[in-house]
Amino acid sequence: MDIEATLTRLLAHDYETEVLEFKEAKNTFPFKEIGQYFSALANEANLKGKEEAWLVFGVRDKDKAIVNTRFRSNPADLHSLKKELADKTTNRITFKEIHEVRTDLGRVILFQIPAAPSGMPIAWEGHYYGRDGESLSALNMEEIERIRSQSREEDWSRKICPDATIADLSHAALQKARELYAEKNPALALEVEQWDDMTFLNKAKLCIRGEVTRTAILLLGKSESEHFLQPGLARISWILKDRDNIEKDYAHFSCPLLLSAEKVRAKIRSLTYRYLAHGSLFPQEVDSYDPYIIREALNNCIAHQDYSLGGKINVVEREDSQLIFTNMGSFIPQTIETVIEADAPEPLYRNPFLAEAMVNLKMIDTIGSGIKRMFNIQRRKFFPLPDYSFSNNQVKVVVTGKVMDINYATKLAQMPDLDLHDIMHLDKVQKGKELTDLEVKYLRKRKFIEGRRPNFHISSQVASKTDQKAAYMKLKGIDDEHYKTVIIEYLKKFKTGQRADFEQILLDKLPDVLDDSQKKNKVKNLLQAMRKVGIIEVSGKVWTMSKKMHR
Repeated sequence: MDIEATLTRLLAHDYETEVLEFKEAKNTFPFKEIGQYFSALANEANLKGKEEAWLVFGVRDKDKAIVNTRFRSNPADLHSLKKELADKTTNRITFKEIHEVRTDLGRVILFQIPAAPSGMPIAWEGHYYGRDGESLSALNMEEIERIRSQSREEDWSRKICPDATIADLSHAALQKARELYAEKNPALALEVEQWDDMTFLNKAKLCIRGEVTRTAILLLGKSESEHFLQPGLARISWILKDRDNIEKDYAHFSCPLLLSAEKVRAKIRSLTYRYLAHGSLFPQEVDSYDPYIIREALNNCIAHQDYSLGGKINVVEREDSQLIFTNMGSFIPQTIETVIEADAPEPLYRNPFLAEAMVNLKMIDTIGSGIKRMFNIQRRKFFPLPDYSFSNNQVKVVVTGKVMDINYATKLAQMPDLDLHDIMHLDKVQKGKELTDLEVKYLRKRKFIEGRRPNFHISSQVASKTDQKAAYMKLKGIDDEHYKTVIIEYLKKFKTGQRADFEQILLDKLPDVLDDSQKKNKVKNLLQAMRKVGIIEVSGKVWTMSKKMHR
């Protein structure tokens, strides 16, 4: 891209448009407003049928004069904005690129913003933004639905396979589908027996008016019929790995996925996990992986896979008691918390035709509580909650099949005022997961956490209720006065010292939750705090007791 030519083209506009915004930003610009403009411009680009939009710093809007911007003049700081923005947008969508142009009149920054993906409006911190002319505003419901409806119009799973016939479907899968449909609709059981195959396929919404759809091939097709889906794949891989992440076994499965899903589940080892519950002398015995969780996670992968990307679904089983499910495509709800809190069916599916057929065949439910039920199953067994992550256009869920900390888990579950929402947040703290600003604010308000980002730890209030007092003190560290006393004793004995000397005696005494860099900063801050109150003084790099302390 000739970015200078692009700047010239953008400056030629007499006024801002819904997909173009100029800001002087001479010295700085609020990060929150950058996010809001990103959401608005991305959504408007989608609605206007444009591939991208532009936010330009260093240009005065009224006359398009270049005024020079010193916003994030350090290149590393400027380009770190990509990650900072991704942390707060839908599916971590961020700038295509950030361009700097040095002109005779000054520096200009061009933020290249992608159009919101088809069917997916872009939110900033959970809110959708748009434009009314040149003004920033909330994206109205009609515009949100207009973007969302795009995916319904382009439903990959609904498309007809012109050359496919009923002969391309597996007889065994067809029979299984009939059984499941009758179980789902017991009032129609006798009628189902009388229907011919195509009538059944139409009724179960696998075919449309006697024509075979991609959904029918995906769920019921013979393995050799997969070519009808190209470039899409009907493929699930099961991989067994040892504790060192070395592959020990594997198997690949193709259509019909209705039967292949059962074969994948059969591959996953049925292990019994034993542990002593709190206060009991008798061991508890539970399945490492609840059958419902395996079924829900795998069928969600099938229902929400973006088959147009040509990727496959992976199920990785690790010998250290973890199952990892991945499927291609972004996560359509904004966050997993959104799904848990709503506890209702999603208003939008990537493959609505496929999802409806899977409902009819009892593969997924319609009440939207599947993921929440997975969380509650893990909670009741005191296992870590499922971990969802979204990156590289993939959805990954990790299910752990063992107790990580029985004392913490059982005691926490016994706290009567904690709901699943609270436990989800504390689960992130225990796993060392990054917390959002809103999560930090919430947990601090409940007095559940202490410490500073990124090294939060369970607060003394929770620790005292969960038999974690020793661990809490280890994380919090000994009182700062103790460290100061060590420094004073050193100077009294040896008269002088450099910061490296104090680091040598203090680093192994500082809390383990701090890394080496943070421990060194802690020592530096302790020295400066003692200097400010006149306990010690420094000349060059040499520290001594202050003169007033010798009096």
